[in-house]
Amino acid sequence: MISRQVITFSFKLPRSLISLAFSLPHISMEIVSSFGDSPYELLLRSLSLIPITHYVVGFMLVLWVFLYNFLEFHIFQDMFSGFRGQRVDLTFNSCSQLYHEVVSKCTLLHGRYMSTPWLSSPHLQTTFLRFFGRPPVFDYRREIFSLDDGGIVALDWLTRFDVMENENIANGEAHQDSNMPIVVVIPGLTSDSDSVYIKHLTFYMAKRGWNVVVSNHRGLGGVPLTTDFFYNGGWTADLRKVVKHIRSKSMDVPLFVVGTSLGANMMVKYLGEDGGDILIDGAAAVCCPWDLLLCDRFIGRNAVQRFYDKALGAGLKRYAKKHQQFFTRLSDWDGIEKARRVREFDTSGTCRIGKFDTADIYYRESSCVGYVERIKVPLLCISALDDPVCTKEAVIWDECRANKNVILATTQHGGHLGYFDGMDAKGVWWVRAVDEFLTVLSSSTIIHKQNMMPDSLLAGPQKSLTDKDPYIHSVKKTENQIHHVDNKLLQRNKIFMERKIVSSDAAKGFEANSSSIDSFIFILKRFTDQF
Repeated sequence: MISRQVITFSFKLPRSLISLAFSLPHISMEIVSSFGDSPYELLLRSLSLIPITHYVVGFMLVLWVFLYNFLEFHIFQDMFSGFRGQRVDLTFNSCSQLYHEVVSKCTLLHGRYMSTPWLSSPHLQTTFLRFFGRPPVFDYRREIFSLDDGGIVALDWLTRFDVMENENIANGEAHQDSNMPIVVVIPGLTSDSDSVYIKHLTFYMAKRGWNVVVSNHRGLGGVPLTTDFFYNGGWTADLRKVVKHIRSKSMDVPLFVVGTSLGANMMVKYLGEDGGDILIDGAAAVCCPWDLLLCDRFIGRNAVQRFYDKALGAGLKRYAKKHQQFFTRLSDWDGIEKARRVREFDTSGTCRIGKFDTADIYYRESSCVGYVERIKVPLLCISALDDPVCTKEAVIWDECRANKNVILATTQHGGHLGYFDGMDAKGVWWVRAVDEFLTVLSSSTIIHKQNMMPDSLLAGPQKSLTDKDPYIHSVKKTENQIHHVDNKLLQRNKIFMERKIVSSDAAKGFEANSSSIDSFIFILKRFTDQF
């Protein structure tokens, strides 16, 4: 009897719990109905009790996380590294004589790059360079060089004599500048000698003692298009003629080339095309795109990159409008006016004038990546892995390991040609790195010597239009544009260029005798400055 009662009780307990469970929803609905007709109204009333300041803080936090990732900030990474920056990674062939004799002595390439803390984003670096780069103020000395097909390019010269305004330099010393090593600078897409980063480079190197000349592309630098052709990313003929022209006047002077952005692609392609017959002693490529097709795919990938694509496309359209009569006659002008991307401009303009069937064919044939293995002179390549224009996917890692003449220096940060460092953002790291590399290279035993000059060079220099007043002008110090100057200044510029381009046999004899001594003094001074 007792056991039977226990069993009956055990079955009655679950039934009571089940009835209680069924009654809970009715109880909860009664509680909700006591506060209002809808549960969402109860939720809104609860949210309204949270202070508005908490919502503001939460929104700002979400916005900061979004912008931090969207703009690729790295301020926290810099903080964790103690604001010491990240080491520069060098890629080279283990048997490279260039590394052991030159790059191993470059302190900047074996150090760290730390970007300006308040510019800790590749997009801030790149944008700051374009709009707030604070370029130095100086005047170029212009030479107009005539090409074989009738085209003209502006060669803007800058020497230590031009930038040392506060020093009294004797005429003899100014003349000796013509025997100093020469650096030819190749600007990027739609850039010229007046661009901010070009001014930073030329001013710094001229102040350090180099003779610097910016080879502006056709139609840029204030000169007109005089033939039915304009430059493109794979066009190396103009650079070859400019180098040949300068070498013909300075056979015993070390000659280097520095290419930037698209100009670096043109320069590397030129080095590979000429191989062992190259007329220069060394080169440096900064922020080179390497593979134009990959960069075209990359620059249209997401919202940030598309912003750069539109900005570069707008620059090309401004270039076309300056020479509208030329482009209207030879290209699809309606397509150029509608273009919003670089690719669209290239399809309507570059491909038609350059005789390329499609934009992809133009990019493949103009890319320099296939020419790296043929380079026979020392080449330093500097690239930032966070470059928002030239993707790291195109960087030539394997090619640098295979070619003993190429050294690749990559940094984690820097943006596209930015590389500002220091709290005041007045210094540009890659400018100093290039200067140090070329300084050590010019004093090394592996520098390329031009012992056998082509007959075309021995016959005389290429024709130059330095005697035509309309094409001789300087850059005003108060503005970033080119102005024509008065006859007195024109005459002084002509005298300067005549002094630099010595035509008499007596002057050539003097240069030949003094060049080796001056070059040795220059190399010794520049090398000791590094320590």
